[in-house]
Amino acid sequence: MSSGGKIRRALRTLSVLMLLSAMASASATLLLEEPYGKLGFFTATGHAAVYLSDVCAETPLKLRACEPGELGAVISRYDGIGGYDWVAIPLIPYLYAVENADNVPLYADPKLVNFLRDQYRRKHLEEVAPDGANGATPGGNWYELIGSSYDRATYAFEIQTTSAQDAAFIERYNSSINRSHFRTVSRNCADFAKDVINFYYPKALHRSVVADVGITTPKQMAKTLIKYSSRHSELSFSRYVIPQVPGIEARSSPVHGVVESFLKSKKYIVPSAVASPIFAGCVVAVYVGTGAGRFDPSRQALVYSAQRVLEEPIGPEDRRSYQLELNHLWATSSSNEASLARVEKLKRLLRNAVPDFDGDGRPLLRVRQGDEMVSVGISESNVFENGGRKPFTQELLEARLRAELKRGVPKASESDVTRDWDLLQKSLNHSDNEVASQRGKLLSASQTRAERSGGNRP
Repeated sequence: MSSGGKIRRALRTLSVLMLLSAMASASATLLLEEPYGKLGFFTATGHAAVYLSDVCAETPLKLRACEPGELGAVISRYDGIGGYDWVAIPLIPYLYAVENADNVPLYADPKLVNFLRDQYRRKHLEEVAPDGANGATPGGNWYELIGSSYDRATYAFEIQTTSAQDAAFIERYNSSINRSHFRTVSRNCADFAKDVINFYYPKALHRSVVADVGITTPKQMAKTLIKYSSRHSELSFSRYVIPQVPGIEARSSPVHGVVESFLKSKKYIVPSAVASPIFAGCVVAVYVGTGAGRFDPSRQALVYSAQRVLEEPIGPEDRRSYQLELNHLWATSSSNEASLARVEKLKRLLRNAVPDFDGDGRPLLRVRQGDEMVSVGISESNVFENGGRKPFTQELLEARLRAELKRGVPKASESDVTRDWDLLQKSLNHSDNEVASQRGKLLSASQTRAERSGGNRP
């Protein structure tokens, strides 16, 4: 490697160390969550919440300072949850509906997600979402409090805070009346996130009268926090993406502002253009003039994982290398038909499986094998335990890898993909030496590309 490449790599390592140092201090993180489903016009704006790294949830309705080793809580406003204005949930359950990061499912389907959410609700959220008649799972929006990452990708914008600010926040919110007066236009989730960040840094976030016709939106909150951080370089700032968990759930869609949502929705803009071309022209002018479509929340974003520190997303060359190796492994280099058939088979198995926990509280699926039901681990911590069906495990890991390697929003880092590749190799009964050999070839090819490009990869 050239001396210039070594210097650049050293500087890159130093920047990562500085980021990790910043992460060790207290922080407030604005969570910009992508929309999912097709429930109406305003769902295109997504959801906003705030993650406080040093503020924990003693209960869903009472805050306290975190103890060493605790990860903090996500505090957010939803409509129709027990009549409360805000609810606080520990980070890992908020994202994955499990309490231990090692128990996050490698691949999920709606039945499993509903099971994990309801089990967590019964254990921790009866105060805000009590059982229905005869102990049945209640209706309502409580499910949005946990397992967010099964529904959508989330972009995180983190800014440094202090313990004194956290203490003041805890005192204020614990002593204030926590009753909901939710209004979509003037008291929504983004208004709540704005109020929380502005408690720490007054006037940091503000709504856009033009681009969002005065409605507070999650996207506008992210844009203004980035601008605020650029004016206050003394405050450590970072941005990262929390990928949607691979699975059968439909993938979430890009987040928009109000005018942007109107313009990009044919069912709104087309009739408007027919009825009033002048009005439609004004919408386009506002969209172009405010630069509403230029903001990319994934730009320069690192990738979050519950099991490790933030890392850069896997590069396009490495992604293609893994895709080629995966196609070669399954002998589908020229066609995806066989892969799609296996995915459909996996979906059928998941639909007929029964979610459960093993003796250590780790999620598993009970899958029919002939005339009996066998237990199959579905998290990294138990995927090879409980006498699982090897074909099922292989299909699950292949589906996860293919989801991670798709282009688009960053979905995984190289560490994520390498781990899952090794799990797949193990499921195919390769020896440790064969796994190391396959991994070594990929890493060697990656290092060769980095040296040819001047050592720019970390």
